[in-house]
Amino acid sequence: MRVPVFHLNAFTDRPLSGNPAAVCLLDSWLDDGQLRKVAAENNLSATAFVVPVRGSYELRWFTPACEVRLCGHATIASAYVLFTRFQPELDSIVLHTKFHGAIRISRVRDLLCMSLPAIPPQPCSSPNGLELALGLPSRPIAALEANETYTLVLNEEEEVRSARPDFTLLEKFHPHAVAITAPAKTSDFVCRYFAPTYGVPEDSVTGSLQCSLAPYWAKRLGRSQLHARQLSERGGELWCEVEESRVLVKGKCALTMEAMLEF
Repeated sequence: MRVPVFHLNAFTDRPLSGNPAAVCLLDSWLDDGQLRKVAAENNLSATAFVVPVRGSYELRWFTPACEVRLCGHATIASAYVLFTRFQPELDSIVLHTKFHGAIRISRVRDLLCMSLPAIPPQPCSSPNGLELALGLPSRPIAALEANETYTLVLNEEEEVRSARPDFTLLEKFHPHAVAITAPAKTSDFVCRYFAPTYGVPEDSVTGSLQCSLAPYWAKRLGRSQLHARQLSERGGELWCEVEESRVLVKGKCALTMEAMLEF
């Protein structure tokens, strides 16, 4: 079997930065075991599988370890491939997902814009041992929970940058992933995201995290349009807009490889 595979960096326009994703174009769905093996073969933080169905597309995402319910960077990467390689005449594409229904991606000048569900976080108590597991330099000012993710809010950007997480300790909070965030100097906010039990110790740039962070920062800062940066080693940036029950997440993509996978 031969499958077209594209490797892209999402939420950046430069090589060697942003969040790498693989996009595989299939004629029809493989069984879940084969999808997991292909994702493990790609060995990137996410592999998106796209199947044309009745004039539209279905989309699923796998890390090297398992299927995930929502993945922003592999969604925007999939749309980039469809726009540039298969349907350049279109200005928007709808991708139908297993867990979150239809996701529309549009071209907005030099950005791609995803419409994702808003998932406002709720205040919670910081889980026992989480601050130690994250290696935080100081106490957080708030703890939030949304979409099986604990988020600790810190005072300033440098505290997010200097956190030194212990991934073995973070695994104890499964099924929750963990994020940290703070107000920023050259953007509205910064963040980092950790999901070691899902095969992603630290994610480079996390589009789906903005479903909860954008509503939080929009309410806190009093504006609906936000600029975010993720302070991973590779780094990346996103532009978000909160619209009632949706969050528009905008970013760029850079294609780094195009190949055929045979198995």
